[in-house]
Amino acid sequence: MPLLRSNTADKFIVDRRKPHRNSDVARAVRKTRDRLSQQAGSLDFDRELLKLHARAMVVSAVAIPLLVLAVAAIGRLAGLDNQIAIWALSTLLCYTIVAFMARRVERTEAAELDPVQTRRDFLIGHFLCGLGWAWFAWISCDTCQIDQFHVAKAMVLLIAMATTAVMASSLGGALFATFAIPVAIYVYTVVRLWTPIEATMAALLIAALPFFGYVARHLNRASLMLLSFRSEKDALIAELETAKSMSDEARRRAEDANLAKSRFLASMSHELRTPLNAILGFSEVMANEVLGPMSNPTYRDYAHDVHESGQHLLDLINEILDLSRIEAGRYQLNEEPVVLPTIVEDCCHMMELRARNKDIRVFQEFEETLPRLFADERAVRQITLNLLSNSIKFTPSGGEVRVRVGWTAGGGQYISIKDNGPGIPEEEIPVVLSAFGQGSIAIKSAEQGTGLGLPIVQGLLAMHGGEFELHSKLREGTEAIAIFPLSRVMEELPALPTKTVAVRGRR
Repeated sequence: MPLLRSNTADKFIVDRRKPHRNSDVARAVRKTRDRLSQQAGSLDFDRELLKLHARAMVVSAVAIPLLVLAVAAIGRLAGLDNQIAIWALSTLLCYTIVAFMARRVERTEAAELDPVQTRRDFLIGHFLCGLGWAWFAWISCDTCQIDQFHVAKAMVLLIAMATTAVMASSLGGALFATFAIPVAIYVYTVVRLWTPIEATMAALLIAALPFFGYVARHLNRASLMLLSFRSEKDALIAELETAKSMSDEARRRAEDANLAKSRFLASMSHELRTPLNAILGFSEVMANEVLGPMSNPTYRDYAHDVHESGQHLLDLINEILDLSRIEAGRYQLNEEPVVLPTIVEDCCHMMELRARNKDIRVFQEFEETLPRLFADERAVRQITLNLLSNSIKFTPSGGEVRVRVGWTAGGGQYISIKDNGPGIPEEEIPVVLSAFGQGSIAIKSAEQGTGLGLPIVQGLLAMHGGEFELHSKLREGTEAIAIFPLSRVMEELPALPTKTVAVRGRR
């Protein structure tokens, strides 16, 4: 018969056919981080600064052209010849070229930019604009109607320098490339006059150039800081994307593993229980000599051992299945009104023989008139039997176990089982509360368990909205408390008055 392979994805703990996003996301994150999370002076960082400069030039492209047009209009009104109009057109052409260059750089991907060439092109463009301002500084007007013409030119140059310092702060050297020659030309034109006012304006322009350069450097540092902050922000976003991708992948694998585990346990439970029932049945028949006496008593002892081992294995399978159903959320509660003291008392009777064989006394302390509890009776019995079994298992011969049922401070009900056994070290309590966890005393004990009793208790109590507490001190004993919340307690219905009952009876 040919071997059939199932294509069902949930049969695998990890489905290898599904595309994994981790590698793609990791590459994208690495690319983004390499582009943005760089130090100043690197190619990627220089590209970002150039794009920042291009964006600033595009946004403020009309600022200096408006100044040029205003100066040209005032000059014509003051009586300057056509030279001022030709200067204005040539200067506007230079700034238009720089604006188109900035627009092209802004639309280009950062990775495609050549930072050295782009920086050189920008500096050349600003230098050409500076030649226009040098021409303006050279212009003279002996017959115009403007008093202190050279002072007015100096004021215009100062305004243009301040505007350029702000606009071109992201491009180091742009201010000096634009206004070094105009300032020199202005100083040369006023040397022959050298009146106090012209000398003052020349000194002011000479001092203004390094001052505005200092301002531009500080603005450049602010731009660098802005890029650094943006890089850190993008790096954090990249980290979050990576963590989210890893979390999604881990959750998917966990869901696949949980589904595979549930299917495996569901399919194996029947396969394991069927032969176990046969082993338990036949070993019990042999141990009790139902079909006749056995000539060799050793065989009878072996049959007892086989029966006990099979029973232990069956209990282990049942506990694993219960725990898996609780963890998968498939444990269905059959909720109904139950009387908690009655259930606990029945469980104590079931464990009485086992306690008597170890010479352990079980004391019962139940509060009276406890109202009914809305809970799953089978789950409550399982909680009580698991806690009682643990207490009797680890209590030494001649010890005692106290079982109490009563009210909690919050109005709920509790089951407390306390023994005077060896106790549990404080650092081992989280271990014994975990699945398959056992303390050092349990490992040394002859009656080792599966380590699933307390996790099952916690899961069943959580499904009821309750809590589980475990208090223990070494060589003093252990107390396990199962708490059911107030919402599970059913109110007592008030008794009907006698007259009302009689009237209803006559109807």
